[in-house]
Amino acid sequence: MKVWAIANQKGGVGKTTSVVGLGGLLASQGQRVLLVDMDPHGSLTSYFKYNPDEIEKSVFQLFQHKGEVPLDLPRHLVIDTPYNNLSFLAASTSLAILERQAQNQGGMGLVLTKTLNCLKQDFDYVLIDTPPILGVLLINAMAACQQVLLPVQTEHLAIKGLERMMRTLKMVMNSQKRELPYTVIPTMFDRRTSASVDSLRILRNTYEGHIWPSAISVDTRFRDASKAGVPPNLYEPGSRGVKAYMSLLKYLLGQEPIRMDSSAVP
Repeated sequence: MKVWAIANQKGGVGKTTSVVGLGGLLASQGQRVLLVDMDPHGSLTSYFKYNPDEIEKSVFQLFQHKGEVPLDLPRHLVIDTPYNNLSFLAASTSLAILERQAQNQGGMGLVLTKTLNCLKQDFDYVLIDTPPILGVLLINAMAACQQVLLPVQTEHLAIKGLERMMRTLKMVMNSQKRELPYTVIPTMFDRRTSASVDSLRILRNTYEGHIWPSAISVDTRFRDASKAGVPPNLYEPGSRGVKAYMSLLKYLLGQEPIRMDSSAVP
């Protein structure tokens, strides 16, 4: 099972879109995909038409056992989507209180790792949507993943947010005493604006060797797909944004060809 964390300490840079975009494509390949919403805002949960304020089965329940995870609990919490091979663990707004709880309990940083160990026979890929702040939820995602994907909007403030995220990533690697591969993914690129073009150039110069050579352009179809609650590749397969995520996935998989499975459409 391969585990990717999609992270940045700035909101609105395309984390949830990247999770659903990549996850939908992997599922269409026939891979068994689990998406995990670790953000109290619940954007991924809302994408699939569940209300984070009301949902009963959520990631929050995993953290209510003093750092341990009952073996049968993770499977009970997995929610199937209408789309073949695509499931998710939902977020509840109750996750916002975990920081206070974690101060009084040990072992809270490995809850997601223990959860995914219980599910490793059920899924081929896990993509984690992370909160934009450093805390127990982001630490859980970093501890559980094998690779970090860093979407960053091609504008100045988002680059500053990426700098904070890089400091966090280095801190986590030092703490865990392991190297954690990462890939910077330029998003919301608009070649018509000098600010976007300049930001992309800065990203390529700063993160040479760790940045995807292309970029995800602005595409209103992402918003339409989100409104419909449908992965972008199933909403409009030929859209510019979907083609970009297909290119990104090919890059992440080491240039392996992408096999599309039409049976993924419900």
